[in-house]
Amino acid sequence: MSTQRVFVARLVGCAVFDPAGDRLGKVRDVVVIYRRDDPPRVVGLVVEIPGRRNVFLSIGRVTSIRAGQVITTGLINVRRFQQRGGEVRIMAEMLGRKVYFTDGSGEAVIEDVAIERDRLGMWDIGQLFLRKPKTSGSPFAKGPTTFADWQDVREQQSPGEAQSAEQLVATYSELKPADLANTLLDLPDERLLEVAEELSDDRLADALEEMPEDDQVHILEALGDERAADILDQMEPDDAADVLAQLPEDQREELLELMEPEEAEDVRALLKYGPDTAGGLMTSEPIVLSADATVAEALALIRRHELHPALAAAVFVTLPPYETPTGRLLGTVHFQRMLRYPPHERLGAIIDEAADAVPATASAAEVARMLASYNLVSLPVVDQAHRLVGAVSVDDVLDYLLPEDWRSHDGDESAAATGAEVRR
Repeated sequence: MSTQRVFVARLVGCAVFDPAGDRLGKVRDVVVIYRRDDPPRVVGLVVEIPGRRNVFLSIGRVTSIRAGQVITTGLINVRRFQQRGGEVRIMAEMLGRKVYFTDGSGEAVIEDVAIERDRLGMWDIGQLFLRKPKTSGSPFAKGPTTFADWQDVREQQSPGEAQSAEQLVATYSELKPADLANTLLDLPDERLLEVAEELSDDRLADALEEMPEDDQVHILEALGDERAADILDQMEPDDAADVLAQLPEDQREELLELMEPEEAEDVRALLKYGPDTAGGLMTSEPIVLSADATVAEALALIRRHELHPALAAAVFVTLPPYETPTGRLLGTVHFQRMLRYPPHERLGAIIDEAADAVPATASAAEVARMLASYNLVSLPVVDQAHRLVGAVSVDDVLDYLLPEDWRSHDGDESAAATGAEVRR
């Protein structure tokens, strides 16, 4: 697969369109975060919308960058762009920086930066367009230019420069979300909040999902409402709902108003259910397809890197509409079953009609018994009209059944007792 490469200086000024072809604005900059061992990762674009207001467009909402235009998934948040700790703007901050070649061949200045899309759909900094010092004494002469990969150069910094904060966050870049959460919780409270300020929204959201709810609330309240709303946007809807359920109603509503409308709608739907029910534990974003969809289409959706493994184990077949709450649930097609059929096979022909669904009002204990009885990793959740409203996975149930201190490994005995109670 060929790598898609775009030079940022050429991208600036390009129009940004929604799926319907309506112009939303134009690109003004590209925002990246540094990583410890890998090239900086693109997290979004700075887009100028009518009124000369600069807003942030997450790279996850960009479906295409090509032919002088950027296509997004839909409407964008119109809150004014505010640069977060650890974020670097390529046009405003990287161009013009001096770098040194790691092979000792000298120095150069960054004149342009190429961002490249990998096979998983993530955008990283690829090649740098560099200009070396001029070799002629003529005032009109310019130094020679060259291309270099990010790994071929280094930046030399003095202690206390602004980049030191970015390098601090970069040391955590390879940690898995659960390990990052434990690392953060081991820090003194003041230092914890400083590091949380430096982390990108999606990275902090991943870590918060692995923390006890009290710690989640403490960190979000310390960051302020606008930043908290941005982080809640990045969290899984069920995790965001769990956090918001801990807050007073007026504060909860204020954060929901600040969130992206689509994300807030999913969270509001989950908040209607009790925390110990299937509806309170489920995610509202399972894979939903029509009976006419093929095995190939289903497998393509399962391959998405951002999809949770438990949710990738099955797709749910329904009548239209295909966003929750859907039309009537027709059945489930498990990943292993799809592998036994040719790519062109229709899902409607291989539905596992014997697979049961659970009502949204079912208790967590009932969901756990069904998952264990039928050796499943996820279950469809339906309303009274048998419409699919979400899916509850085994990890959601474990998070609920295990004691609050399970992450400290000190709750083994109480966890065993809880499991025995559920089995009874």
